[in-house]
Order: sequence, then structure tokens, then C-alpha cells
Amino acid sequence: MPETFLAACALVLVLEGLLPLVAPGTWREAFRRLTELSDGQLRFIGLISMAIGAILLVAVYA
Repeated sequence: MPETFLAACALVLVLEGLLPLVAPGTWREAFRRLTELSDGQLRFIGLISMAIGAILLVAVYA
């Protein structure tokens, strides 16, 4: 189980590093826009991200 968790964390880092590597200007603009969102909007984005992740986990391990 710890190996799977570490592999998942590593994959997240790889995926998060793709956009800054390939298109740093686009990444910077997206990050700037995120900083302008309200706390409620950021919480909603976090909730949706967690829900999608949970659904994907259930789909993969079901």
C-alpha cells in the first residue's frame, strides 16, 4: 500500500509539472487567475476535484 501511495504522489507531481514545462506563460496566467478567485470559489473547485478523484478511485478499484 505505501508503494501505491508514493506512486500516486509521484504521478501527481509529474502531471502538475507538465504545464509549466510545456507552456510557462499559460501556466502563469492560469495561476494568476486562481489567485483572484474568492475563497468560496476555490473551495468549490477543491470539492469538485476531490469528488472526481473519489469517483475515479471507486471506478478503478471496483
